[in-house]
Amino acid sequence: MKRTTIKLPDQLDARLRHEAERQHRTISELTREAIELRYGSSPRRLIAAKAGRSGQRDVARKIEQILRVELGASRSS
Repeated sequence: MKRTTIKLPDQLDARLRHEAERQHRTISELTREAIELRYGSSPRRLIAAKAGRSGQRDVARKIEQILRVELGASRSS
């Protein structure tokens, strides 16, 4: 495993440290996970992404935006 140093704005660093403490994980683990989600070699499959009915007609067109919002919200909870 390689070591990499990055510079973060103070506010982002504080949020990252808070989240690591909240999840009882290391900053390195969260950072690796975030990089893997963004730049990983294999896309994650969301098998149930199409299950059910939302009552909205534009879900298929806006799925990337919806997932970004929902996945971001679930991480900050």
